[in-house]
Amino acid sequence: MVDGDGVRELLLISGMSGAGKGTASKVLEEFGWYVVDNLPLQFIGGFLTQIDSSETAPQRLALVVDTRSIGFDEHLDELLEHFDDRSRARILFLDASDESLVSRFNNVRRSHPLQSGGGLVDGIVRERRVLEGLRGRADVVVDTSSLSVHDLRHRLETPFGDPGFDFHLTVESFGFKYGVPVDVDMLLDMRFLPNPHWVPELRPHNGQEKPVQDYVLADDSIHEYLRSAETMIRLAMKGYRREGKRYMTIAVGCTGGKHRSVAISESLAARLSDLEAVEVHIRHRDLGRE
Repeated sequence: MVDGDGVRELLLISGMSGAGKGTASKVLEEFGWYVVDNLPLQFIGGFLTQIDSSETAPQRLALVVDTRSIGFDEHLDELLEHFDDRSRARILFLDASDESLVSRFNNVRRSHPLQSGGGLVDGIVRERRVLEGLRGRADVVVDTSSLSVHDLRHRLETPFGDPGFDFHLTVESFGFKYGVPVDVDMLLDMRFLPNPHWVPELRPHNGQEKPVQDYVLADDSIHEYLRSAETMIRLAMKGYRREGKRYMTIAVGCTGGKHRSVAISESLAARLSDLEAVEVHIRHRDLGRE
């Protein structure tokens, strides 16, 4: 599907300074996106008009825009109108924890673009406030706090690597003691289940192994819970499709991200794997972290 005779897909890349927009741009170029970085916002409308009418227009165009961009405050709403008018236009927002951003800026010994004579944390807080609305409109939010370049590539490959998919659903296990993921659409808390950690013969194993799975799934309440979760996910996916979103991340948490959340993520993904035109992915964020 191509909008007119021009760009097939349009992507806006934005996010916190230091969250990895440069790295994400390089990854997207590997996926076949033509990436334009830091073009003044008042020129973007004309640029899109020209490139849409070009016979050699790229099929996948990504624009990097953030608080560095000239005219960001004055022309952001005008830019976002272009994304409202296009059927295949999306927004990617890259985020990271304040601690991670501080560490990254300190490592490269650079000041924050919104620091304005204050402290580094002041600049981060100011930028987070400025970008709050844009983050809320994003189709995909990726928290890069604990991601390597390889991990980031994997996270971007699902929504942006293959232009031919219909709907991607990611089920991600995690441990609450390591922090709740910020880039998820629905969160399920498994801490109400009996914990295999307190069973000596199960403690060394994880939720990908049958003894732990059998133990976790033996609880009387879990099957009703999974049926309810599946119903909620199906309803949410229906709404996402109606709104033009083609990806959804379900976070499944327990205390350490080793036993209960892993086992339930595997079971839930299996239940959802037979959905029509849906590709299901499993990610275990904290497995092996202990």
